[in-house]
Amino acid sequence: MSTPQVSSPAAISAGSSHLRPFLPVLLLLFVGSGCAALIYEIVWLQLLQLAVGSSAVSLGVLLGTYMAGMCLGSLLLPRFVSADQHPLRVYAKLELGIGIFAVVVLFLIPMLDALYAAIARHGFEGVFLRAVVAAICLLPPTFLMGASLPAIARWVEATPQGVSWLGFLYGGNIAGAVFGCLFAGFYLLRVFDMAVATYAAAAINIVVAIFAFLLAKKVPYKPIETAPEASYAPAISGKGDVYLTIAISGMCALGAEVIWTRLLSVMIGATVYTFSIILAVFLVGLGLGSAWGSIMARSGSRAALGWCQLALAGSIAWAAYALSDSIPYWPINPLLATSPWFNFQIDIVRCLWAILPSAILWGASFPLALAAAASKGDDPGKLVGRTYAANTVGAILGSIAFSIVFIPWIGSQNSQRVLIGLSVLSALLMLMRSVTTKQWIAVTAATAVAIILIVKVDEVPWMAIGYGRRMLTVTDAGKPLFRGEGMNSSVIVSQLNSGQIYFHVSGKVEASTEPFDMRLQRMLGHLPALIHPDPKSVLIVGFGAGVTAGTFVVHPEVQRIVITTC
Repeated sequence: MSTPQVSSPAAISAGSSHLRPFLPVLLLLFVGSGCAALIYEIVWLQLLQLAVGSSAVSLGVLLGTYMAGMCLGSLLLPRFVSADQHPLRVYAKLELGIGIFAVVVLFLIPMLDALYAAIARHGFEGVFLRAVVAAICLLPPTFLMGASLPAIARWVEATPQGVSWLGFLYGGNIAGAVFGCLFAGFYLLRVFDMAVATYAAAAINIVVAIFAFLLAKKVPYKPIETAPEASYAPAISGKGDVYLTIAISGMCALGAEVIWTRLLSVMIGATVYTFSIILAVFLVGLGLGSAWGSIMARSGSRAALGWCQLALAGSIAWAAYALSDSIPYWPINPLLATSPWFNFQIDIVRCLWAILPSAILWGASFPLALAAAASKGDDPGKLVGRTYAANTVGAILGSIAFSIVFIPWIGSQNSQRVLIGLSVLSALLMLMRSVTTKQWIAVTAATAVAIILIVKVDEVPWMAIGYGRRMLTVTDAGKPLFRGEGMNSSVIVSQLNSGQIYFHVSGKVEASTEPFDMRLQRMLGHLPALIHPDPKSVLIVGFGAGVTAGTFVVHPEVQRIVITTC
């Protein structure tokens, strides 16, 4: 790739303002791109869950692969695509490629489904095979998705004022993602099927590509000249703290999304509608924060990024308070609703109340990090690619670490404490070299407050975990005997004052020692065993309390019992 010479001051000035007339059109293009991307994400996750299972491990692998593809795309496109090519033409080709690969994935997954079923294994081998299947399906289209923002980034100059425009495009992309999330969850997949949803998203990609090609013909492009790579290599090494900060921020964002989605889905129901609402609220916050951060980023201050991370420590503590001491006690009876839409409205307010402040601050972090890392002479595509890749790598680590390691190990309460601590750490990385001596007093005071907030994080009440959204309708709850959190579910064992024992899994009573319940569970085992002339093996889908599975033990002809929770 050719390396242009350093531009003159006049050219630099022009480079920071030439994007303004085309911003509305570019915003619309990025809105469409984001809409299609979220439709794909929801469809692909459902398709791949059918192929490799719907456990938390599978979801962690799938999300990690999805984000890894976007990370690779953001890093590699600036290295292999020349800056001489018109950014809109590159962007249009990427959109066409995404649509084509999405249709291929729709037909590829059923074929890989049969292959995976034939060679599936347990343990590490099983996780590795799931990752291979997910990589084959998701890496090509997600690679192109990750490359789209760095491609357009070459239309601006790598200064705080220049890259602030990218924050608006990033916000537009998220706004489209919000619509795509709701459109797929509440309409396309409810009324039609995954194939129709895929074709609808591919059509959006094609329309975006056509308009990008047409705009490229009317808008002249002159590459913004950058300094030779060697001349700003020292500056790149000096941005390590910025990249580390935005990586920790991404780790906290996805870790918090895992924790809060888990807790909220227990309280309001683990349905596709609930997941769509939570994701939409999170994306709304990211979009609002990105727009706000783009305005703040024009100062190019590292301190702004640091203070944003300190504010995140407070907002994470607020979400922990809302989920443990506020939302579970709202005086709402879901049984009074005459339509599910009334409950959906309440669910949206609950999600907004808990997670919107943090989502806004995480949305602001990306443009602030771009501005903090920007310097004249940088290739804007590489700048965006590195920043986006650092944020995405952190997000991958956060989604996997908190879903597979931290929650089963230390629980949701302590995991939220870890999030607050990580946010303070990332803030100090930025503030230690960018604030005055007097300002350190405020930093020290804010850190002390954050430590107090870590200690004050409460545990979600056991009744919210045990009874979910019907918590306040329970009149005789008794007392908890056991509480535990695993990778897939949260478990409560409670005992009523009259002596009966209840077994709760993620907001629902799965089994109890009530006489009517025990009769039902045993009957489910005895009936098929008695009707079958000579039962040798039994397959039980869902374990529950194990009463039905144990019922088959008294039948001597049964030689093998297999229990699956998938």
